Amino acid sequence: MNLNYYNTFIAVSPDCSATKSVIPPEKAGKPTKAGIEYELAAGQPYFYTQEELLYQVYVRHKEIPEEELEQRGAEIRSAFFGKSQACLRASMLPKKFGWGIHFNAKGKLALVPVESEQYRSYAAGEHEEIKVIPAMRNVRPSKSNLRE
Repeated sequence: MNLNYYNTFIAVSPDCSATKSVIPPEKAGKPTKAGIEYELAAGQPYFYTQEELLYQVYVRHKEIPEEELEQRGAEIRSAFFGKSQACLRASMLPKKFGWGIHFNAKGKLALVPVESEQYRSYAAGEHEEIKVIPAMRNVRPSKSNLRE
């Protein structure tokens, strides 16, 4: 099963209020999942696929020791991907913090700040080979709003 995107741009959520990208803050002195996603993706653009990033975020967020990964890495990875995983459309980076996510032809990703010219170009669909999809909304529309 392949969870990766190829030639795709995840635009910020339609209800994201960010007009400028923001680095996710820590919570209780520890990095959040979004903070770890940011650290990994911003630190190495076009290095991770979605699957690789999701797994690395899981390992770091759960603080799984290196020794345990060396001994049980395949088992841990298998258990992680054995469960349904939310894709990066559900990440707080494009939902709240103003980061678009570009996936190249190899499925490798890079963050794109919402205030940048590059973001505008991707979001406007100026690259025919790149499919543009929005991040998931932060709040579901109520049923009464759907009827209007």
